[in-house]
Amino acid sequence: MARTLNLVFSLAILMSLIFSSTAQSCKSYAFSSNKIFRACNDLPVLNSYLHWNYDSSSNKLQIAYRHTGITSSKWVAWAINPTSTGMAGSQALVAYQQNDGTMRAYRSPISSYQTSLQEGKLSFDVPDLSATLANNELIMFATIELSNTSTTVNQVWQDGPLSGNAPQIHSTSGSNVQSMGTLNLLSGESSSTGGNGKIRKRNIHGVLNAVSWGILMPIGALIARYLKVFKSADPAWFYLHASCQSIAYIVGVAGWATGLKLGSESAGIQYDAHRTIGIILFCLGTLQVFALLLRPKADHKYRFYWNIYHHLVGYTVIILSIINIFKGFNILNPDEKWKNAYIGVIVALALNAVWLEGYTWYVVVKRKSSETAGKMPHFTNGSNGANGYGGRPHQGV
Repeated sequence: MARTLNLVFSLAILMSLIFSSTAQSCKSYAFSSNKIFRACNDLPVLNSYLHWNYDSSSNKLQIAYRHTGITSSKWVAWAINPTSTGMAGSQALVAYQQNDGTMRAYRSPISSYQTSLQEGKLSFDVPDLSATLANNELIMFATIELSNTSTTVNQVWQDGPLSGNAPQIHSTSGSNVQSMGTLNLLSGESSSTGGNGKIRKRNIHGVLNAVSWGILMPIGALIARYLKVFKSADPAWFYLHASCQSIAYIVGVAGWATGLKLGSESAGIQYDAHRTIGIILFCLGTLQVFALLLRPKADHKYRFYWNIYHHLVGYTVIILSIINIFKGFNILNPDEKWKNAYIGVIVALALNAVWLEGYTWYVVVKRKSSETAGKMPHFTNGSNGANGYGGRPHQGV
């Protein structure tokens, strides 16, 4: 009995030690370098902790950023974003262990979501920066001279894989898109803003534009080009075409508007080519809508020129849409399956277009041959000479 009690007691002590180590608080942590920080915060995700001293008179901030569960094959970063709550625009401190075993800690201004964490000058001074890696825990020490007087900062923290000595893009799901928030340097109060809101807006922007400009517009063009060949589809093809393009335009404008909103919320972040093509598409799409209202009748002398304009602008919109959607994929960097799915849709539409092009040409040529044969003059056999050769046409009564 006593042995059993001793065993249970020993297991209880062991479990308490395990739980205390896994649920470690920043307040109980002691730095081996005997550095002391007056405030600390347990960051909500990515096994991270921030310790700091803040002098409001000099606006100087001393920090120790700890990131546990890190191996030599990963990089970590902690950043202050002076302009927004997300990653883009943040001023980052980055650290990792190099292949030769030495630590590298450097400054990296992040201007876009496609950053490669290149070294550069920050918007504030960081006179001291160093890093250590021991027992799968990477710690960055830094002194920051803040350039503004606000005691609340937007913070972002992150980790990601290394390829050799080059940081690679971090995961775009789970904790890696929630590692951001605000921090009051005086009170120590913090809040996690997460990345879900902005990521949701980006995804909505991408889906709306891919479905409208990138799928519905080409389908509408296929309807107009190939269904009108069949007399039985007239005038249904026109209403189908107009409906498809109208829906695509309305949804596309909604997607365009979300893009403008995202741009306004990401000060200093520009995707010039993507933005310019988007504006051009909106303008051309709007012109097409107004052109439909001014469409001349089929027998009008200007209808020929209107058709040329309508086809030219329509095909331009489709080509630019597909180009811009792939630029959007490069910016959003979603799972590869979404890009492959869209490629599959475009390939399917292209194959259908090739097949329909051949089939409708066959129908048109066959129809013209039948019409030509129907218009040929008929002769009566034996009216004058054998089999009618050399005879005059039969004179009807």
